[in-house]
Amino acid sequence: MLHYKVFKVNPIEENCYILWDDVSHDGTVIDCGCWNNQEKQRVADFIKQNNINLKYILQTHMHFDHCIGLDFVCGINGLSPLCHIADIPVYEAAPDMVQKWFRIDISNLLPKAHATLTEETELYLGKEQIIVLHTPGHTPGGLCFYAPSANAVFTGDTLFRMSIGRTDLPGGNLQQILSSINSKLFTLPPHTVVLPGHGPESKIVEELAHNPYLQL
Repeated sequence: MLHYKVFKVNPIEENCYILWDDVSHDGTVIDCGCWNNQEKQRVADFIKQNNINLKYILQTHMHFDHCIGLDFVCGINGLSPLCHIADIPVYEAAPDMVQKWFRIDISNLLPKAHATLTEETELYLGKEQIIVLHTPGHTPGGLCFYAPSANAVFTGDTLFRMSIGRTDLPGGNLQQILSSINSKLFTLPPHTVVLPGHGPESKIVEELAHNPYLQL
């Protein structure tokens, strides 16, 4: 069975997740936005204490607040981050964005990404599947990861509790994000837990009924 743990990290309060299988101890980190040594240590300690063997480093999208800790987490098992190819330009723009907003150089903290994830990609932790959903709109290569065994979907910045991801940044598209949510997320089982990139969790049934941005 799959379990998850959330860590709220960095000045933008991004949700970094660890997802792992309690039988095989295979695990993945989703959206490692760890900003400082204290945040990195919390994640590293949890992985060690729970005997988790990292198999993947998964990215819902490549905005800097979701990937600034990649150098640290990839170094644990020598892995490379996995993302959708359409988000490589977003990743390449991350250092300039951080320099502009925070006057910090992160160009040496972003390892080369393997842009290989598509909806045909098969991901397993032990015998438990993670289903890749391409959900463009917040970014062109936005992804969500549905873990049936955990009854949860990791939505990045596509769907939040009673909100949706912003679409005014480069590559954003309002109609795309609405289509992604309606066709890919709202077709999941209604009591699936929504684990977003920021803020508290929700459920698909709650968003269907009450999300003000999706009452079409």
